[in-house]
Amino acid sequence: MRLGNHEIENPLILGPMAGVTDWAYRTVCAELGANITVTEMVSSRALIYKDKKTAALLRKNPGSLCGAQIFGNDPAIMAEGARLALEISGADFIDINMGCPMPKIANSGDGCGLMRTPELAGEILAAVVNAVDVPVTVKCRLGWDKGSINVLDFTKRMEDNGAAMVAVHGRTRSMLYSGVADWDTIKKVKDQLSVPVIANGDICSAKAAIRCRSRSGADGFMIGRAAFGDPWIFAEVKAALAGEDIPQRPKLADRVDVALRQFALAYEDKGEKIACLEARKHFAWYLRGVSHAAYYKNIISSVTTMEDIYKVAEGIKRDLQ
Repeated sequence: MRLGNHEIENPLILGPMAGVTDWAYRTVCAELGANITVTEMVSSRALIYKDKKTAALLRKNPGSLCGAQIFGNDPAIMAEGARLALEISGADFIDINMGCPMPKIANSGDGCGLMRTPELAGEILAAVVNAVDVPVTVKCRLGWDKGSINVLDFTKRMEDNGAAMVAVHGRTRSMLYSGVADWDTIKKVKDQLSVPVIANGDICSAKAAIRCRSRSGADGFMIGRAAFGDPWIFAEVKAALAGEDIPQRPKLADRVDVALRQFALAYEDKGEKIACLEARKHFAWYLRGVSHAAYYKNIISSVTTMEDIYKVAEGIKRDLQ
């Protein structure tokens, strides 16, 4: 797959997720096989207002192509926000969020709300494409609800207005994350576009990725919630797509060490207080499926220092390996 000047073999994308895909987590996923990553979405308006917390979300991680994702519903503000996002991050591409289903975003006409105003969405994309000198990509859904599935017309409009790549989550806004992702409709999107199409939704294992490739014909695959606490999924999917043996899951002690590396990176990026607060959910995700982990998950829910985290890690390695 080509994205701008970059050739990517078997593209695997870590889906952007607010409150999850920070610099530390993206760095770890890139090291373990995600060859494209995208920042948490940031408000174009907040960038123009010079909000420091917003700018901090745009730190580009090493090890992969990295895009900066922005959202908004005003073409001029989105264009300037894209320019600022690129200036702050040095990102390899700009991604426009036209798929977020959360009510506070979508009901304001941002995110998936733009699928209800496709002409405006096209104007926004064209303005952003003209404002930056890197590829501009779009992430969207099938439509607002079952009665207004317009992804075919919508994505064709995106291509016509300069999108370099389109990622489609195979659900409507009203479905949120429930039900089954519709890979067959993603196939229809793929058949009508000449730019790369990325499939998103229900790619939760190597076998699922193979099925998705067969059904959707997509150029690449975006993995979101399935990667929570499981950055090894990228190597597994990559091997399956290449027809290779799927690597064995690392031992628990090695998985804990990867978690500790992520938390150390978060400490470097955000300081101890925030890193520890966020480690509470991430560490619990790393322990999903581990037998007899409830005791340590309970302790994790109240860690406040890096020392606490290292003590928990020692206990897990000692008692649960």
